Amino acid sequence: MYNPCRIYFADNALQRARGFVSGFGTKAFIVTGKGSALRSGALDELLAVLREEQLGYHIFNKVKENPDMDLVMSGAAEFAVFDCNFIIAIGGGSPIDAAKAISLAVANKLDKANLFNTQSFRTAVPVIAIPTTSGTGSEVTPYSVLTDQSSKKKAGFGSELAFPKLAVLEPRYTLSMSRSVTLHTGIDALSHLLEGIYSNKRSSLLYPLIFDGIKTIYEYLPLVLAEPDNLAARNQMMKASLYGGLTIAHTSTTLQHSIGYPLTGVYDVPHGLANGVVMKSIMDLYYPAVAEVLEELFSFMEITRTKFYEWLEALELSMNFKLPSSFIEERLPEVLSSRNMANNPYDIDAEDIKSILMGLE
Repeated sequence: MYNPCRIYFADNALQRARGFVSGFGTKAFIVTGKGSALRSGALDELLAVLREEQLGYHIFNKVKENPDMDLVMSGAAEFAVFDCNFIIAIGGGSPIDAAKAISLAVANKLDKANLFNTQSFRTAVPVIAIPTTSGTGSEVTPYSVLTDQSSKKKAGFGSELAFPKLAVLEPRYTLSMSRSVTLHTGIDALSHLLEGIYSNKRSSLLYPLIFDGIKTIYEYLPLVLAEPDNLAARNQMMKASLYGGLTIAHTSTTLQHSIGYPLTGVYDVPHGLANGVVMKSIMDLYYPAVAEVLEELFSFMEITRTKFYEWLEALELSMNFKLPSSFIEERLPEVLSSRNMANNPYDIDAEDIKSILMGLE
């Protein structure tokens, strides 16, 4: 097992980690969007720390959901213009993924055409990640997922160089999440944990994290949806999200992510929702290959698979539209060629994927 990211998970985590923040450079390039970093209070608290440590900064607040390659290249150019030497990402998976890509683009002088060419990665600018959602786990993974706006295709890369150097997890920052973001990011974390079981890279060393993370989401996601100001529940969801990130850092993801990428790229279906609407179908598909581990999981949770499906159905995850058959035929090659497909527990064919997509609404 390998994860080179130093993790601070605590109340006042940023204050506790401040000594490490000041060790990465003299001027921070802050990668974020225009909303969550401010609403959560994370940006104001970070700027206070940077001033106290006498560090300079420049704010790049142009990241939107599903960042694209043009945004990364714009960030890389701005990083150079403002003479920054380390990166701090604040937000959900989008700012953190964008920050990783900017880091590699700057350090390796990459152009847009080589952004996914991991063979050209030699070094990276240090990245600090401060999540304001509980879902992607991107703060502890070596992956970055970007969108090609011209083709509406989502694709990612993985490299040990993309691991953030420091992750600062403060559950209080997630109190500002909306109900829909809370739900969708929670389902994303659940997907990561389940895919740690499905993946052919699965390891029993990860099962304690996976089992505890899934049980935590099962118990606390409905609670945090009903009581959004419940900080103890937010703490539990951030823990489960972290466990999901640590899991997929080792196992990567599977068809469950591959099949959701075109839904997000073409129809802007939120990433976690795209995972959620196929979750039951994927579990049914994979069950024969991983039945022993899944039954061990459900025994640990003291529920049945049927009970889990009832819980999932009660969350009312739906795209509220039927996919046209033309979309399925057009995007099928994209799903089949995704790198994640190499991690399935057995070979998945086109008919398996069609069947799942045709059942969505």
